[in-house]
Amino acid sequence: MKRILIPTDFSENAWNAISYAMQLFHQEVCEFFLLNTYTPVIPSSRFMAPIIDGVRIEDAIRYNSETGLLNTVERIKSEFCNDKHSFKTISSFNLLVDEVKDLVDTYNIDLVVTGTKGASGMDEVFMGSNTVRIIKSTKKCPVLAIPQHFDFSVPTEIAFATDFNRFYTLSELYSLIEMAKSFHATIRIVHVQYEIKALTELQQFNLNMLRKYFAEIEHYVHTVSELNSVSQSLEVFSEELGIHLLAMLNYQHSYMERMTREPIVKRAAFHTQIPLLVIPELGMEANSWHNPKREMAKT
Repeated sequence: MKRILIPTDFSENAWNAISYAMQLFHQEVCEFFLLNTYTPVIPSSRFMAPIIDGVRIEDAIRYNSETGLLNTVERIKSEFCNDKHSFKTISSFNLLVDEVKDLVDTYNIDLVVTGTKGASGMDEVFMGSNTVRIIKSTKKCPVLAIPQHFDFSVPTEIAFATDFNRFYTLSELYSLIEMAKSFHATIRIVHVQYEIKALTELQQFNLNMLRKYFAEIEHYVHTVSELNSVSQSLEVFSEELGIHLLAMLNYQHSYMERMTREPIVKRAAFHTQIPLLVIPELGMEANSWHNPKREMAKT
């Protein structure tokens, strides 16, 4: 059973992420944890009343959170009736990123799915600040970010962005491999270079290891010239090849780190038009989604 955490603020953006997750995993047994966090404003002066119409502000906000979660579950069951899916709601007086981090540890979460959009009035922003914070703070499982207006498509074309400078472990790539197998997808390994040149000996070794990991999956290697930024280069590549999902590992000096630090002007063209699977740096002792050690234990 997969354990999937989905934060929601009850917006249509959040619902779109929920809808994507229900369709992506409709054939798998899953337990979904729906999370809503709230941080009531504490009255700081005598002009801010802590009680309105006899109801404490904190109690009213907590009630709205809990009710919103129950209504969300009812909507899911109405639109995506699936006996393989079960749900747990969590209403928490906490900061979103802190609560996500705690729940990943507490419930051994396999995947976090979140909606993403640029900040209001700033379409140039790579993705919402909460999404970026979740990606940076979630160290034990992948994060799947779903763009605001993305309609679900079966991910039969998956791009994996890498510069081949780091050795990836099977534990880190296992979630990507399992997804590709589940949907009979093609993986397109894409390498963005500022200046096209031959791979170093280290890069070639890491590429050969990737080929071994993807041996049972149709895969191709693509080298593309960097445009104004890595993010824009990957967007153009994804559009031209009809990519349904972009995946990358998040570690120091990775594409993901570079993309979240690129100046707004440079990343203006990248609006996360397709889902983004961000895999944390797990290492050899990973306890991640479909950990290969779990699979070997079963056999």
